[in-house]
Amino acid sequence: MKGVANHFRVEILVVLKNHPEYSLSEIAEDLKCNFRTISEHVRKMAHAGLVMKRNEGLTVHHRLTALGEHVLRFLDTIANK
Repeated sequence: MKGVANHFRVEILVVLKNHPEYSLSEIAEDLKCNFRTISEHVRKMAHAGLVMKRNEGLTVHHRLTALGEHVLRFLDTIANK
């Protein structure tokens, strides 16, 4: 649960659900947040197995893992009760 123990991390999950393959700068811009803050949150989420990274040249693309999608569905379920 540490992987989603912060509101930014939940927001990042939502952004990546809607925009798979976003880079860190795109996520930061979408959330209107500092690049370094987003980078640290995504690093922790990747370590928790919620986000995967794919390198393409100098750009790193991010997307939800199956676990990340499952956690997001779970959070959505409890938020709507």
